[in-house]
Amino acid sequence: MTCRAIMTPIGPLTAGAEQGAVVLLSSNAPPAESQSAPEDAALLDRLEQQLKEYFRGTRRDFDLPVRLTGTPFQQQVWEQLRRIPYGEKRTYGEIAAALGKPRASRAVGAACGRNDILLLVPCHRVVGKNGALTGFSAAGGLAAKEFLLRREQISEETP
Repeated sequence: MTCRAIMTPIGPLTAGAEQGAVVLLSSNAPPAESQSAPEDAALLDRLEQQLKEYFRGTRRDFDLPVRLTGTPFQQQVWEQLRRIPYGEKRTYGEIAAALGKPRASRAVGAACGRNDILLLVPCHRVVGKNGALTGFSAAGGLAAKEFLLRREQISEETP
């Protein structure tokens, strides 16, 4: 895996790419030893540029290949997260219902907690009942989640 630390407004994130896909963007992972494959280093350059654009408010969607590793249920949850539009939120219960498992909101929360690719798989857009900010242990915790949600709302309102 090719790894790099990327500084962001929510703190340093470790980015990793492998075989042409982003496999890691997390604050919970220290930079691993990097075996810099040229194509993966180029992909991390694109990721870093897209993150800068996102935090400037000029990018709403990431167009990078990602590869997530998890159980079939986790994969389904993460796919639902990727469908949440920029500037919008969903509850854990809404995600569970969309999966046809309306009683699985806690399992959805657990899957969100296992997401290794922050922002590209936007788990920060998932909130508790009545919009309560919960469950964001990555990159600065709930303060970072609130920052990201506000950033997207500000960008959404900007023409």
